[in-house]
Amino acid sequence: MSGIVFAGTPKIAAHVLMGLITSDVSVAGVLTRPDAAVGRRKVLTPSPVAEVARDAGLPLLKASKLDHDVTEAIRRLRPDLGVVVAYGALLPEPALQVPTQGWVNLHYSELPKYRGASPVQHAILNGERTTAATIFQLEKGMDTGPVHAARTYEIPELASAGRVLEDLTTLGSRMLLDLLPSLVEGSVSPVPQVGEPSFAPKLTREDAFIDPRSAAPQVADRINATIPEPGAWTLNGESRVKLGVARAFHGSPGGDPGQVSLLASDRHSGERVVVMTTGDGAGVVLTEVQPAGKQMMPAADWLRGQHEDVLLGGQR
Repeated sequence: MSGIVFAGTPKIAAHVLMGLITSDVSVAGVLTRPDAAVGRRKVLTPSPVAEVARDAGLPLLKASKLDHDVTEAIRRLRPDLGVVVAYGALLPEPALQVPTQGWVNLHYSELPKYRGASPVQHAILNGERTTAATIFQLEKGMDTGPVHAARTYEIPELASAGRVLEDLTTLGSRMLLDLLPSLVEGSVSPVPQVGEPSFAPKLTREDAFIDPRSAAPQVADRINATIPEPGAWTLNGESRVKLGVARAFHGSPGGDPGQVSLLASDRHSGERVVVMTTGDGAGVVLTEVQPAGKQMMPAADWLRGQHEDVLLGGQR
C-alpha cells in the first residue's frame, strides 16, 4: 500500500493530520497552501499543516491550486486515497482521478446543508442547534459527493465557532480513522446526499459587525458564529471593541438597544452578569470585551473601567 495523500491548511486540518501520523497511517505526502503573510509585520509563515508535515519528515507540496505540475507530483506519490480537510481550493477533475480510490473530504455540516467554506459559522449564525461531522467522496461539484459517514453533534450554548470546529475535528478524526481501512480497500458504498442544499461562503468583517438592534437570539448567534474569525465586533462611540462569546439573557434589562448594564443574574447562575439590551427588549449576556489596543478581559472588569454609561452599536 502506498498510503494516502493529505490536503489541508489550517489548524483543524493539522490536528487531523497529526492524528493520522500518530495512528501509524501511511501518509505518502501532504499538500497545503503556500506560506502566508501573518501579523502586522506580514511575516511569511508556513501553514499549520506544513509545520506538522515538516516535523514528521513527510513529502510536502505547497500550492494555491492543483495545476498540471502539482497533479503530476501527487501522481508520483502513487497514493491509494486522498484525504481533504479544509485545504482551501477545489480539486480539478484530473487531480481527483489520481488516487486509486479517489478523494474523501471531512466536512462539518449535515450535507447537503451548508456546502462551502464556513459551514459551522453559518449553522450557528442561523440558530441551528445541531450540526455534523461528515465524510464524503469528492467529485467535481462543491461538496456534492455521496456520503460515507456522518455523526450528529449538538452545539452547546456559549460555544464559539472555534470551539465547535475543535470538537468536530476530534469527532471527525475518529470517524476517519475507523473508516480509513475500508476507504483504502474501496469496500464502502457511499450514499447520495438527500435534501435541499444550502451554501456557506466565508464570513467577512462586515458579517461580524454586531448590531444590538436585532433580537437577542440573533445577536448572540452572530457573536458566537464569528469567533475567532473574522472576530465579533461593534462600536463604543467611535472606538471598535471585540466581543467574547454570548448567550441570550432571560429577562428584561431595560434601556435602549446597545445599552450595557451590570444586572442581577437570570436563572442560569447566581452571579451578576453584564447584559447588552437588544432590539426586542431582551438582551444578551456578554462574557468578555476587548477594547482597541488592549487584551480581551472579563466584561464586568471592562464595564467598571468605563467612566460613563455605555451604548454599543452605532454606525459603522
